[in-house]
Amino acid sequence: MQFAIPIITMIYGIFLALQPRRAIDMQISLNRYINWHMEPVSMKREIIKTHITGAIVALCGFLSLMLIILQIP
Repeated sequence: MQFAIPIITMIYGIFLALQPRRAIDMQISLNRYINWHMEPVSMKREIIKTHITGAIVALCGFLSLMLIILQIP
């Protein structure tokens, strides 16, 4: 069970890093579902930021997994 959160975090981060436009479109469609209108001011900047955020999240998940495997507190 302790491996689940880092693995899910890595999968989510990889998805954000590799598919930033799809992740943004999913967020926009979820907001439309609850009757909110959301649109980035600059889609190019939003894609770049989502890509970077995804890489950081994936790295954090990987480091967490390594700490669990190596049992470093």
